[in-house]
Amino acid sequence: MASLDALFRRPITRGAYLSAGLGLFAIKYLADRLVSEGVFGRPWDLWSYLDVTGAGRILSLTPETQTYALALVAMALPFIAVGTWLTVRRLRTVGLPPWLVVLFFVPVLNLVLFATLSFVPDDALDEAEGDRAPTWLERVVPESSLGSAALAVGVTSVGALGLVAVSAAGLESYGWGLFVGVPFGLGMTAAMLHGVHGPRTMGESVGVACLAVALLAVGIAVVALEGAICLVMAAPIGGVLAALGGVFGHLFSSGGMGRQPALWAVGVVPALIGVEAASPPIAPLIPVTTAVEVAAPPAVVWRHVVEFSELPAPDDWVFDTGIAYPIRATIDGAGVGAVRRCEFTTGAFVEPITVWEPGRRLAFDVLEQPAPMRERGLFGDIHAPHLNGYFVSERGQFLLTALPDGGTRLEGTTWYHHHIWPSGYWRLWSDAVLHRIHGRVLDHVQTLAEAEAVAEVR
Repeated sequence: MASLDALFRRPITRGAYLSAGLGLFAIKYLADRLVSEGVFGRPWDLWSYLDVTGAGRILSLTPETQTYALALVAMALPFIAVGTWLTVRRLRTVGLPPWLVVLFFVPVLNLVLFATLSFVPDDALDEAEGDRAPTWLERVVPESSLGSAALAVGVTSVGALGLVAVSAAGLESYGWGLFVGVPFGLGMTAAMLHGVHGPRTMGESVGVACLAVALLAVGIAVVALEGAICLVMAAPIGGVLAALGGVFGHLFSSGGMGRQPALWAVGVVPALIGVEAASPPIAPLIPVTTAVEVAAPPAVVWRHVVEFSELPAPDDWVFDTGIAYPIRATIDGAGVGAVRRCEFTTGAFVEPITVWEPGRRLAFDVLEQPAPMRERGLFGDIHAPHLNGYFVSERGQFLLTALPDGGTRLEGTTWYHHHIWPSGYWRLWSDAVLHRIHGRVLDHVQTLAEAEAVAEVR
């Protein structure tokens, strides 16, 4: 009993408590999602942890859902035990009564308790640090600011490059683990390594994190994992998350984390990448609509929508980056069942017609599609896995609406989905590109239709 009591009385710094809590939560989320989606076929997200009505529905569960609930409870027990142990230790470290651990089991209040205990200072522990022996990490990392920064940037960027290679080239997974976990973990780990021998300034920590992600980008380009345009598109989210990771790494180091490295962080990002590869999220179907007003009647516009002559060379810089753009459109037959071919610089979209309403609406499915772009790297074209099957156009349509002045409102819509995450971030890029592609076609149709309308008047 004495040894058990001593186990609960061992002090724990705020940095160690915060990092352990975040690490355990990340691991639990990955496990819950893998079992929920992979085994039981049920959706799981972060909001599931805030569902306070779940306990009241247990008695009304079917046998199948009871098995599901019991599986989640069984998986939660080890995390509950470790979380209780850590929380009791932290409460005693800061001089609060241990019975407050009951808040650990109350939804929402447990988040308040965790946040409070993570940031309450522990000055007495910090003063006692001078009497301890140096850790293995302190012996490896140089004491000088420049030396620790160089090691932190070099080690973390090389490790992150390995994770990128495994995720993109090995598992062909372009998910949260790659675009969120890698830059955040890279920045956090770099800042923690830089702060091993004592707290650095916030600016130093964030600077080291940003240097690490910049070196990672250079490494990706050198080994030809991705092309220049994809690195440019990933730069905003990668840079921001690396800087945010640097902030957290700085806070962890200030709370003793630099001297007690968060080894759990090494496994969280690879685990997330593995879970996403085994059970990829369902990609939402996204519509994008672009419109122009044409000074020609719908009957004239229709003829140039169904098929159109070769477009002039683009003057939009976006298409100079390698992104595919339309060249011409032809059609074989007429009416529903006819097959339209829209030629792009990388190949042809094969589009069986599903709706044929002359002067009103033309709709089609996409049976085949080419690569969305040509990836250009330092040493020539790159054939990254995301060029095939990660951006999928499902169907499209042209909608013609007669205007009171005799003109036509022409709308072009594409329904697509992509398997690159976070979906909301990458949608900003894909929507913008689709609007430019639509605009190129609609402007061409507008030019042809208006020229024909003028010729008919003459």
